[in-house]
Amino acid sequence: MITISPNINLMLKACDKASKVIIRDFGEIENLQVSKKGPNDFVTKTDKRVEKILIEELTKSKKNYSFITEETGKIINKNKDVFWIIDPIDGTTNFLHGIPHFAISIALQIEGEINCGLIFDAIKNEFFFAEKNNGSFINKNRIRVSKKINIDDCLFASNNEGIKSIYPNLNLRNTGCAALDLAYVACGRFDGYFHNAINLWDVAAGKIIIEEAGGLVNNIKGYEINNIDFRAANPNIYEKMLKKLNNF
Repeated sequence: MITISPNINLMLKACDKASKVIIRDFGEIENLQVSKKGPNDFVTKTDKRVEKILIEELTKSKKNYSFITEETGKIINKNKDVFWIIDPIDGTTNFLHGIPHFAISIALQIEGEINCGLIFDAIKNEFFFAEKNNGSFINKNRIRVSKKINIDDCLFASNNEGIKSIYPNLNLRNTGCAALDLAYVACGRFDGYFHNAINLWDVAAGKIIIEEAGGLVNNIKGYEINNIDFRAANPNIYEKMLKKLNNF
């Protein structure tokens, strides 16, 4: 029996409430009003509604914590060293096209360090979560990264455009949802993940979930919020992956 901390419990409750909006709107995808932010980058009313619910729920018991969110940016409150980092729907394009592969991602950063994180796949009802020095879990079941040693046997994920043509010898998947890619590394479905110039809200929760599952992640402390070069893998193939990505 695991003990769920107050912070993780708070995130779970916030995700549970917000997920009801996601599931409802996903069932009525053709009626969604969409505005275009940029190439291949859309924002829906659902994104904004989900983010609003998450902020409201997290603020109820942590009134002074600040926020870094995808849709709103920084919200500075009384406590300027503690941030909730939120991506209301990671995998928005999948969501818009009726592809059931997207997730809510929440992390808690204290004085520059990720303390805990949660990734929730509402469609598959999978909660991935971790807290520093307390292990990683999926729906209360402990998870670990894969144990593969031979890089040719590994399956990697990356959402960088054109990556397959650059590394044709790597077995690669581009799922369109970085948060779930990282969650899948943590539970051994993927063996590694890499991406350049990714956003903090895409990887913050996944970082600690992978680390607490025994994986290795490059140091992202001090990076800009929007320009993170991210690398993660099981410890047996981490250095081998970096060597393959030498010119990436």
